[in-house]
This record gives sequence, structure tokens and C-alpha cells, in this order.
Amino acid sequence: MPDERSNSFCMEAPERPTLRSSRVRHWLGHLFREWTIESWRPISPASAKPEPEKWSDAAVTLAWLGHATVLINFFGIKILTDPVLFPRIGIRLPGFTVGPKRLTAPALQVHELPKVDLILLSHAHFDHFDLRTLRCFDENTSVITARATSDLLRRTRFRDITELGWGERKSFKTTTAGEINVSAFPVKHWGARKQRDTYRGYNGYLLERSGRRIIFAGDTAMTDSFAELRGRGEIAEPGSAGQPLRFTANASSPEATRRGWAISRSCRSAPTTHGSGTIARPSRPLKWQMPQARASSCRFIIKRFA
Repeated sequence: MPDERSNSFCMEAPERPTLRSSRVRHWLGHLFREWTIESWRPISPASAKPEPEKWSDAAVTLAWLGHATVLINFFGIKILTDPVLFPRIGIRLPGFTVGPKRLTAPALQVHELPKVDLILLSHAHFDHFDLRTLRCFDENTSVITARATSDLLRRTRFRDITELGWGERKSFKTTTAGEINVSAFPVKHWGARKQRDTYRGYNGYLLERSGRRIIFAGDTAMTDSFAELRGRGEIAEPGSAGQPLRFTANASSPEATRRGWAISRSCRSAPTTHGSGTIARPSRPLKWQMPQARASSCRFIIKRFA
């Protein structure tokens, strides 16, 4: 009599990927496109070039560098959010990177940045947590990152790395510019860098200094956190502006971004990531943002997208 257990085991054993499997074919097609069509595509230049050396330390000044990367001078403390400043993101191999190519160049290159005091990392996705960019900074820059993500920074030169979970707070002090308080708040997104590391955290951040507050929400869909932060934020960044409305489960959309502005009642707003056209292609023309910003009593500070 045949061994039923053996037959059952053989039937349930996972099939190994082959060159004919759909998953392998998909990735081979993706790699072919990236290294033929995309490799020859030029990257569009940024529409403006900030001059941070001219910024006053007596004011709050920011420049959107592309995607979710924003350079902030918060009364003398220089902050950089989710820095991604190279032509491609993805897995770094000797001599090249396997992953998407930028559509638009960053407004500043790494060597053009001022001395950065603090880097904020919202989550571990490749387009927000770019190790090639992060390795350009030294031990003089501090990092605040989401829960269970600091292990990714082992081969960097950072010495002061702090993980924050939702509701946790950190006071950061500089020798010349003083102190800033950073609090992590919940956002609606996910934190896995690959398929199986779903334990990694994902944050938005509230920065407080000298009676002023800045909200950096990283990447998020509509969430109750905006209502809880009502009236507390000066600059809100709801995240992936420009996504189609059908993709609103864990990332933002035009309507969700507008609602985020309206509910948090921020007086200045800087939408970032997908709608920027820097790494992901916008899904629709971005003319909606100016009237939506006016409708929510916000002042729009990005002059031009894509």
C-alpha cells in the first residue's frame, strides 16, 4: 500500500522557482528593462537649487530636495529627513545598484549639504532608508529611526543612533544651537524592508523647539494622528501625494493629503514622495494641489512638481 503520508508531503512541498515560473520571468523582465531602457534614460534636473549657506539660524527654513528628503534649518539645528540622494535606490552590489532609477535629480548633492546635525528616518523602505546615502555621513551626525531598524545601520559611521516607538520622545542637544525634542507618532503604512521583516517599525515625527513645531509624517495614508495633532504642527508632510485614490490603504492620495492638511490645520504644507515625480512616476497631473491647498487654508510652499 502506498505511504499516504509520503504522498501528502510530496504534494505540499513548495515548487522551486524555475526560469519558466511567472515570478522569475517577472524579475528577468524587470532587470532587462532597468539595464537597457532605463540605463539610457536621462535624469531630469531639479527645478530649483537651494542655498542653505544663506539661511538664517534665527528662522525656520526648509528645502525639499526630492521624494521624502527635506533639509530643515530649525533655528540653527540642521535636520535631514529620509535622505535619498543617488541616481538609483535598491540593493547595492559592487559597482552598481539593482533598483529603480530616479526621474528627477535631487536639488542638492551630498557634497553640497551643510553639516547635518540630525537625520530622521521614518521607515526602512529602500526609497526612504538609502544606505548608500547614509554612508556618506560621519559620527558627527545623529540619527533617530523607527523601532527595530537600527541593525541596518551597522556598517555606517553613525555613533548616536536612537530608535523611537510610537509615543516615545527624545531630547537632542547640540553644542552650538541648543536643544530639540523629537516625538514619534503613529502613521498608516508598513515597515518591512523585504518580504519577511514585518517586525520593523514606521513613524511620523513631531519636532519641537523654541515654541515652534514641525510635523514630518514620512509616508502615510489618512490616519487619526492628524486629528490628534490638530493645531500643533507648522509644517505637515502627509506623504505620498499624487497616488490614485484606489491605493489609499497604506499611502496617501490627493484627497487624503488634502484631508490631512485640513484636519491637522497646518499653516504650511510640503507634500512629498510619489507626487514629486522624483523616483516614482506621478499617476496623474498634479494641478489638484494648489486649489486643494487653498481650500484647506494651507499655504503651499513647493513651487513646482515634476
